[in-house]
Amino acid sequence: MPKLEPTGLIDLGDMRLEYRWIPPREPDAPILMFLHEGLGCVALWRDFPDRVALATGCGAFIYSRAGYGQSTPVPLPRPVRYMHDEGLDVLPRLLAKLNFHKVILIGHSDGGSIAIIHAGSGHADRVAGVATLAAHVFNEEVCVASIRQAKVNYETTDLRAKLARLHGDNVDCAFWGWNGAWLHPEFWHWNLEEYLPGIKVPMLVIQGRDDEYGTHRQYDAIMAQVGGPAELVVLDKCGHSPHRDQGEATLQAISDFVRRVAEGVAQ
Repeated sequence: MPKLEPTGLIDLGDMRLEYRWIPPREPDAPILMFLHEGLGCVALWRDFPDRVALATGCGAFIYSRAGYGQSTPVPLPRPVRYMHDEGLDVLPRLLAKLNFHKVILIGHSDGGSIAIIHAGSGHADRVAGVATLAAHVFNEEVCVASIRQAKVNYETTDLRAKLARLHGDNVDCAFWGWNGAWLHPEFWHWNLEEYLPGIKVPMLVIQGRDDEYGTHRQYDAIMAQVGGPAELVVLDKCGHSPHRDQGEATLQAISDFVRRVAEGVAQ
């Protein structure tokens, strides 16, 4: 594992990725890899990774994908398969560069979908567990309706200014890359269910009962088809961001899951 500064940029050759690093307290513990949502970045996780790391003794690596935060911009429009590219190409290269031997992927929304693709690809030997928050495995009308509304908000409210505080010069790249791909007609055929049987490691599936971007069909599909042991947590009074809407319950569920996976890795 290379020596990492608390913050910096990881150079993958064709892109440089912003990151934040929390060293482990337990030397043999898995590393938590935080994969952000469709409009997220390092900063939007706030202190949630710190709290999970503190509760578990694990290290945490939080990064912004290309086109987000302070990472390298990407050309638009993004391809409909941009999450596949992240899970099958970028994330494997990043893990190899970092030389993390055992990781637990913690992915929110798009990040959860990327975690599913990577963990179910058959080429994820470094993955010891997967925790998803509001992940999608296919598109739904409720999701498209919310993304259409986000487009209106971006064009007519202060949403762009708020996102610019997180993404700087990448703000339009981040928003339109995500929004354009999800609203593309071909995205109706986007589906990740083929990857679920390939996930053999323990999995934690978290979703809010009031998620404005997805229904129970998402976690029903995951739980019915995942190839390994899986635990489902559905949170009341919770929308699309469980770690913000129900922070304590989400922290408890993820910390307990991480400790169980870590114990299994150590045996």
